[in-house]
Amino acid sequence: MTTRLGDLPSLAVRRPTLIVVLNLLIIVAGLSALLGVEVRELPDVDRPWVSVRAFFEGASPETMDAEVTSVIEAAVARVAGVREISSASEEDNSRIWAQFAPNVNIDVAANDVREAVAGVERRLPKGVDDIVVVKADTNARPIIRLALRSSHLSQEALTYLAEEDVKPELTAIPGVAMVNLFGERRRVLRVIVDPMRLASYHLSIDDISRVLRSTDMDVPAGSFKSEDQLLLVRADASLWQPKDVERLAINDHVRLGDVAQASYGPKEAQSHTLLNGSKVIGLTLVRKAKSNTIAISDAVDRSIENLNRRLKGAEVIKISDDARFIRGSIREVLQSLGIATLIVIAVIYVFMRALRPTLILAATIPIALAGTLAAIWLLGFSINILTLLALVLATGMIVDDAIVVVENIQRQRHLGKPPLAASVLGTRQVFFAVLATTATLVSVFLPIAFLPSVAGRLFSEFGFVLAIAVGISSFVALTLCPMLASRLPASWGAPDLESPNLLTRLGNSIVKVYERLLDFTLGAPVLILGLAIFSALGAVIIFPTVDRELLPKEDRGAIIIYMQGPDGVGLDYMDRQSAKAEALLQPLVERGEVSNIFAIVGRWDLNRVYLLAPLTHWSKRSRTQKEIAKSLRGPLKAIPGATARVSTPNSLNLRRSGGRLEFTLTGGNYSAIASAADAFLAAIHNRLPNLDDPEIEYQQTQPQLSIKVDRQRAEDLGIAVEGITATLRAMVDGLEVAELNVNDRTIPVRIESAAGAINDPSDLQNLFVRASTGKLVPLSAFITLDEVGVAAELDRAGQKRAIEIDAPLAPDYSLQQAMADVEALADEILPPGIGLHFIREAATLKETSHDVEITFAVAILIVFLVLAAQFESVFSAVVIVLTVPFGLAAAVFALKITDTSLNIYSQIGLVMLVGLMAKNGILVVEFADQLRDRGQSVKDAVREAAITRLRPVMMTMLSTVLGALPLILGSGPGVEARAAIGWVVFGGLGLATIFTLVLIPVLYFLLARFRAPRIQAGQRLTEQLRQSENMEDVEYLSPS
Repeated sequence: MTTRLGDLPSLAVRRPTLIVVLNLLIIVAGLSALLGVEVRELPDVDRPWVSVRAFFEGASPETMDAEVTSVIEAAVARVAGVREISSASEEDNSRIWAQFAPNVNIDVAANDVREAVAGVERRLPKGVDDIVVVKADTNARPIIRLALRSSHLSQEALTYLAEEDVKPELTAIPGVAMVNLFGERRRVLRVIVDPMRLASYHLSIDDISRVLRSTDMDVPAGSFKSEDQLLLVRADASLWQPKDVERLAINDHVRLGDVAQASYGPKEAQSHTLLNGSKVIGLTLVRKAKSNTIAISDAVDRSIENLNRRLKGAEVIKISDDARFIRGSIREVLQSLGIATLIVIAVIYVFMRALRPTLILAATIPIALAGTLAAIWLLGFSINILTLLALVLATGMIVDDAIVVVENIQRQRHLGKPPLAASVLGTRQVFFAVLATTATLVSVFLPIAFLPSVAGRLFSEFGFVLAIAVGISSFVALTLCPMLASRLPASWGAPDLESPNLLTRLGNSIVKVYERLLDFTLGAPVLILGLAIFSALGAVIIFPTVDRELLPKEDRGAIIIYMQGPDGVGLDYMDRQSAKAEALLQPLVERGEVSNIFAIVGRWDLNRVYLLAPLTHWSKRSRTQKEIAKSLRGPLKAIPGATARVSTPNSLNLRRSGGRLEFTLTGGNYSAIASAADAFLAAIHNRLPNLDDPEIEYQQTQPQLSIKVDRQRAEDLGIAVEGITATLRAMVDGLEVAELNVNDRTIPVRIESAAGAINDPSDLQNLFVRASTGKLVPLSAFITLDEVGVAAELDRAGQKRAIEIDAPLAPDYSLQQAMADVEALADEILPPGIGLHFIREAATLKETSHDVEITFAVAILIVFLVLAAQFESVFSAVVIVLTVPFGLAAAVFALKITDTSLNIYSQIGLVMLVGLMAKNGILVVEFADQLRDRGQSVKDAVREAAITRLRPVMMTMLSTVLGALPLILGSGPGVEARAAIGWVVFGGLGLATIFTLVLIPVLYFLLARFRAPRIQAGQRLTEQLRQSENMEDVEYLSPS
């Protein structure tokens, strides 16, 4: 045999100092990276969202949709990079949400949206103002909720503190997109007009408006210039004292005080915010896309401390913080990482039966983990739950290569070879197998990183981290392990084989049992193959019964309750409904399961309530979030006068996810869509009983008083339409006509009707407006009143009018099945021109499932191609890849037995399983090929290879499987996601190893007889080259 000194194993043995230094540099790089790497919950999966909100006081939803929303939405849709656009129109306001491609810079996107909106502002109706562009999804769930409370300050005073002191400080925190206030009561100057007195003086609302607009008379008048000085001139005739406002002259004979009263007071409440039953000012923080929740939380804690030290008579309280879950999850994963490391070392010691080789293998773990940390920092990744999960799973895999190397060196030592030679020869013998397994695992993990959907963005860092960890571990295994093994003494601490201990005897017994099993399987290969196929078919039958969902039911430590009353009810009504729900939560507070009860009455609309009940720490309660939510559903459903729905937050921040299917029907006009939706809903009731009480969001139940103006009659009387509008708005809901600057604070001036003046719709007909002749004309002369029902909110999706349908799922009805059933029914029922689109969790699940299926196919194809290239044999690749379906079948059985759903976490575990199965197969097939090259028969080669590789296969399997055990047995925040991956690896790989140890030899035995040994190709090449050289020599020597 030729002696080679230039390869990597011999270099490692000859130059130990170089190898030690290289590995120490890896550790130093990892420790340095630990100081600068970012810590967050999940990888940066946010797609850039930009939201636009426009306000048009007094406008109905139809007016907002037709004249405001459609115009702005069309402009935003033309911005480059927009992937998805939707909108909602309500009374007084409209909201547009644009989602951009992941590679779009959010700052650039927001500027482009601002320019697009500015370009169409002139096309919007007069009165549309406060168009706000926000670099976030305004519907996104806030990451932090705060309350500003005081025992003696009024809501108006608290509002002033919140607006002038608290909100600016929180908004200045990096990463905060916006701070929303709830329950605020801003100060306004009210001018209460008596319509009857106004009419008696022959005056109109236009006269009052004209006078009040002069209250803020503060304008620059230029400047005087001289050779040495510049003197500014400012004209100030502002009035802000109520008595001065009442003295304003309307005409020569009438002052404002004769027909109206002016006074300061809080604006009419649009929402009430309560903390444990007491009124507070609520503040919610929405983070910018791609910002760090933990960094924001730390900054908010510092701001709260500063504010509470500075505020007099009030305090800021933190109600909920998403960072609590994140910190807890990361702490739990780090504990799992530590336990997994100890388990792996224990497994190694049991098999190695000696301390020194165990220490060699244990040394590879911190080096590989440190190198992976350095790579995380260099690639711009973060320390998050998924990258830490990757490190936990990698803990079992990074010692696999080292196990194969050290176990083979140990075998060479037992054969009597000297230390240096045993280290080099033992490493060389498995060098190709180590590289093959590494390349195979990397080829599986990298496709995970390039998934295009939410799953891809979520698991990109996960796949890269696993691939990097495996790559570094193979370098350490092929350099450090042979170097350290060569320095061990002759005995090297191996156990005494003359007097074996209990573990040794147990191991020998297992080997003997396996030998008998192997002889049986190789004697009846067709029977074994048939049993394996039968098992796989069983998994195919069971697979449809496995629950499929986007995310496992996570316990994020919060219960959210949404309540909705009849359209048209006010805050007082919803206050009473909210109190009933709060009473149901109060026993949970007394039991120590809920820490606070935070309620926003009037969230989004006056008839809606948002209730948040943050749960106490996971260790302080016996029931999970899911169990608590389930116990509340029945009592909440029994509350009369309002519908209540329990929701739980999730890691992807999907609104209203968990246990429900949501989709939209789109079309050209709302009446056609509504008609189709009613027919579709009736079909769902009749044919899909598992969709529990579906609801159409579009309900024309909002009472509206429609005032029809006879424009021809009004023009004949010389009455401007603007005057009619101003009069109606002032008398019905109040009209803002000016703004005062009082002590650097902007205070609106509003005209309102006196209490009792407008009690009935018919009272509006008795209001007067001024004609062009100067005479007052009653509105009854040219208006008619009509009471109708309209929708409180109008939605759009993809610039099409849309109606949302929300259907809760029955307990044993999966979201995937519900989507398939609804799609089938839609194809049959929906008329032409009406489209169906899934939204929120259903849309994400549809996108994710499709992409994960593609990843499976790509991963298996890449593994096959890599193996074929490495073995220089399609046959060997086929033998290994044929075991993959049986491994996946084993994982399906594990999911069913443990009642684990097929979600994005368990799906990624299945993709991992492809690589782990192939890795075990490589160890057997590669060694069997070597033995055939030495002249052994197919049966003898595969039998010896399987028995020889039994120990490394079992060691690598147990180290990986038991390394996943802490993920299953863990507790605390995030345990559901960890368990989903853990069960696939633990149960799936555990069962799949049986297929490896039994099926690989059988397949090899059945197929290898049709292929000649690899060495024959090399021998043929050598023979032909020799013949060619001889022919050249003969030609050279022959006479010319």
